[in-house]
Amino acid sequence: MAKPVYRKILLAVDGNDSARRATQEAVALAALAHARVHAVYVVHKWGLAPYSGYFDPEALGRVLNEDGRLALEEVRRATIDQKVSCSVEICETLGKSDSIPECLQRCAKMQEADLVVIGTHGRHGVSRAVLGSVAEGFLRISSCPVLVVHG
Repeated sequence: MAKPVYRKILLAVDGNDSARRATQEAVALAALAHARVHAVYVVHKWGLAPYSGYFDPEALGRVLNEDGRLALEEVRRATIDQKVSCSVEICETLGKSDSIPECLQRCAKMQEADLVVIGTHGRHGVSRAVLGSVAEGFLRISSCPVLVVHG
């Protein structure tokens, strides 16, 4: 019997519409492959670094952790509905110089993910240049296959 292609799928979520679409794809694929989903929400409380003198990173971290808990609960419900095995995790970046893509890469390695599913807003031009793209940044450093899902 052939070995399944995907045993563990890492799903990156952030609570937005593109992440919800990515959740649907990851859960459907996991159901077909009899794979496990490990959903991760990354807290990057340093994202507003230029304004660090005007906000409390610890307070922001608490708010982002709660957002993460809610986003991961959505994933849990979706996997239960499809009878897919799931685990969830909130990861924090290691400081101001760390990035969400780097944190996701560490998590993918630690989880021994066979595939990473990540949503993207699909921005281009100036809006992407100003806001950046977590999905694009992750694609550049990923050591495993990546499925990018447009919202």
